[in-house]
Amino acid sequence: MVKDDQLDREGGAPLWRQLQQQLLRRIDDGEFASRFPGELALAEEYGVSRQTVRQALRELRADGVLVAARGRQPRVAPPAEISQPVGALYSLFAAVEASGLQQNSIVRTLDIRADAVIAERLELEGSAPLLYLERLRLAGEEPLALDRVWLPASVAEPLLQADFQHTSLYAELHRRTGLRLDQGHEQIRAVIPTVAERLQLRCGDDAAALSISRLGSASGTPIEWRHTLVRGDRFALTAEFSGKVGYRLVGSHPELAGR
Repeated sequence: MVKDDQLDREGGAPLWRQLQQQLLRRIDDGEFASRFPGELALAEEYGVSRQTVRQALRELRADGVLVAARGRQPRVAPPAEISQPVGALYSLFAAVEASGLQQNSIVRTLDIRADAVIAERLELEGSAPLLYLERLRLAGEEPLALDRVWLPASVAEPLLQADFQHTSLYAELHRRTGLRLDQGHEQIRAVIPTVAERLQLRCGDDAAALSISRLGSASGTPIEWRHTLVRGDRFALTAEFSGKVGYRLVGSHPELAGR
């Protein structure tokens, strides 16, 4: 039995993944509200290398849980001040095609795996198998977004046969399983991509990005947990407002001027 403050060094999960999950639980409990420990302190506390700590913190930053400026200690990201439903955001396939550019994806990973943190978000047992899809989304020849999606393998396993280089996940999900997502919750943060993320997205050191976490459901059942990192210099959210209907988001599109 592994205690909450220890890592299982004989288990199958990498130490950095276990550390990431441990830190996420402690963050959720509000333990680091005032100050987040540094790399050296975490390495000493858990008895691991600083490289292991860095990998765990890198994943937490990618998920928008931690924020850190270059050369400064990480801190827990504050809750978003404004939360808006942006269902059109993940229609990247249609949005890019409508702009006149071809939408393609480089599929980095498509497999079945376990992830206790994601499973909990999907209201599943920690060991439940999940279908994982990781893609680099392109608009024309230029990278637009890094997209990672987890779905319960019990319903999504037929997607293993899909070719996601030029198709929509939601279209394939409906065609192969009959499921159509009908509601969800999104949280959006503006972030500075990591060095590795900038290399993949081919954006400059001063470019910001939108970090979007999304829980999608079908008939009240959680089906999808998604994290997408979108280039801020190529993507915008558009909204309309009036005295009668108030503030209403109407969609999103790649910013293509000069590209």
